Amino acid sequence: MESFLSAVLGELMTRSINFIINKCFNPPVIAVEDSLQRALLRAEVIIEEAMGIHITNQAMRQLLGMLIDAMHRGYYTLDTFRYEPQYAEDAKDQAVSHFVFLSKLNSATGPYFSSTSARNMGPLREALGRLTSVIVDVDELVVFLMSYPRLHRQPYSMHILLSNCMFGRQMEVEHVINFLLHKQPHGSEGLEVLPIIGPARIGKSTLVAHVCKDERIRDHFSKLLFLHDHEFTDDKLAFREGCGMKDQNSVSKSNMGKGLLVVLELAGDLNEDAWNKLYHACKQCVPSGCKIIITSRSDKVVKLGTTQPLTLKYLSHEVYWYFFKTLTFGSIDPETHPRLTQLAMEIARMQSGSLNGAYITSSLLRDNFDIHFWCKVLSFLRGFVQNYLSKFGENPFDLLNQNRPVQLGRMAVPSEVFMICHQYQRSSQEEVPDIRIQDVIYGCVKTRGKFEALVWRSQIPPYYSYVHTCEIRELKTTGAKRKRSMKGGNKS
Repeated sequence: MESFLSAVLGELMTRSINFIINKCFNPPVIAVEDSLQRALLRAEVIIEEAMGIHITNQAMRQLLGMLIDAMHRGYYTLDTFRYEPQYAEDAKDQAVSHFVFLSKLNSATGPYFSSTSARNMGPLREALGRLTSVIVDVDELVVFLMSYPRLHRQPYSMHILLSNCMFGRQMEVEHVINFLLHKQPHGSEGLEVLPIIGPARIGKSTLVAHVCKDERIRDHFSKLLFLHDHEFTDDKLAFREGCGMKDQNSVSKSNMGKGLLVVLELAGDLNEDAWNKLYHACKQCVPSGCKIIITSRSDKVVKLGTTQPLTLKYLSHEVYWYFFKTLTFGSIDPETHPRLTQLAMEIARMQSGSLNGAYITSSLLRDNFDIHFWCKVLSFLRGFVQNYLSKFGENPFDLLNQNRPVQLGRMAVPSEVFMICHQYQRSSQEEVPDIRIQDVIYGCVKTRGKFEALVWRSQIPPYYSYVHTCEIRELKTTGAKRKRSMKGGNKS
């Protein structure tokens, strides 16, 4: 008994000494940061394994979606804590604040021991607690993952993933695939309809095209039929003629006789008469099975669905930062460039979640991996965004997301006004402009009047090229107006 008590007391004494040592020599801020970093790595492992498995259980997909969201929030919180110089936000002298920031990063103790870091540990602890809680919740998911069939695909890095896959839509892709592969009960006569709704340029068509490229879908249907507004409302093309025109060769001949997948893309309001004709024609023409996907900006199509609609939203700020950081740095570790990472966070914040903006700016920054150039880009973006907000009360990137005209500036030629008039996409077979939009905004492209500029080319189906119609004109200064008015006054 005495030896047992002695062992217990010895263990307690050892743990107490270790606790005191850790408390004195390992500040809590580092412990929390390291714990969050380890939790994020564990979350990445689980997510990467889950992405290689076909999960059919909806509740498990929801748990995985929660884990992905917590991981993105965790990375954003960690990067904000590490790189955002909050003490330089309102500094008038940018050169002084820049020097202070670099000196803090290069000091012997580092920014982690500063009072600023200590005061901002709340979000860090909150992110760690949220992520740890979700990881505990998905413990059963990790066990059940072993029972699901694996998808055959090559390994890839996150940078390649962003270039060739839909970022931030993994759960939505699996949701649509499971809807399409779901077998209706025997004797069921109704057609299954999935509405996908969301604002313009949110990725509805891209999501469906990405799903239709999946081998599981191509093996499941004998025909894939895509209809747009003008084909849908035209009585002659409502179904029977269009059925023999679109994408018959996109699936295997061995699947002939299987079901039909109809994808209906609506830009305007729903024509109910045309919809009723299409629905009844599908039931008569393909008795073996037909499924319909409707993509629309309007909530009115929800009533046509036989299952819960899929609603696409813009990426959250945390997810957008993860996306932008990976596009910008690629295979380079952002931790080796803390000042550039801080600038990248500020630039991402300026763009208000614009996907086109992310592709444009990240490509520009990668091509000019220089701190002075990045500072110029941030200063330019901050200037015209603040100017636009003060004049019109709206963020110009919000207007771009809504495909509304926007007046921008040019970093290299501030004396000119640059207008983006309209945005549209072209198919992979169509020609695209030689002029890139980033060269117009940040470069010295010598052109005037109206022209077209290439924004970026998508590497995933339907492989659209995104194009802007633009106009450049000379800036009219108030001084010039005064001179003209004075001349007019002298003549009179």
